[in-house]
Amino acid sequence: MKCIKDRLKKPWPYWIGGILLGILNVALLVITGVAWHVTSGLLLWGAAVLDFLGAEPLKWDFFNIFNVQYKEILLNHSLIINKFTILNIAVIIGSLIATLFASQFNIKKIKNRKQVIIALIGGIIMGYGARLASGCNIGSFLIGISSFSLHGWIYWIFITLGAFIGTLILKKFIL
Repeated sequence: MKCIKDRLKKPWPYWIGGILLGILNVALLVITGVAWHVTSGLLLWGAAVLDFLGAEPLKWDFFNIFNVQYKEILLNHSLIINKFTILNIAVIIGSLIATLFASQFNIKKIKNRKQVIIALIGGIIMGYGARLASGCNIGSFLIGISSFSLHGWIYWIFITLGAFIGTLILKKFIL
């Protein structure tokens, strides 16, 4: 057990992470029939909240356009309990376990209101961008490039530009 904790505390080489992501994606594809889609679960959670509030998001054009991907979930009205939610919960639990093993779990105090506002704005922009790109770094970038899809390469260009601009903003206004 000590050996495992020691290995988790140190950063792993990128190639090991890449191999593990590849193996996990193949396993996920075999088990669920879909590749890695983290933001799809978050989208469906948001749709469930809006549906509960009476907004009827399932009638929106977005879900008509992407009906193929979400058809089974929409027909069964299972916005919360579905394969995307199970994947997200597994990612959260796995991250928590790895953090606890590495003894790096820490709840940080929010410094000020500005930090909260910037985090909310950044989260909204990232969420909107993830929907425009039909996924996040894993789903759109790694899965897109590994399946020789043009959208993965376009995503790579714009995520690189966004990271560069975001770093400049972070340095100027926050750090």
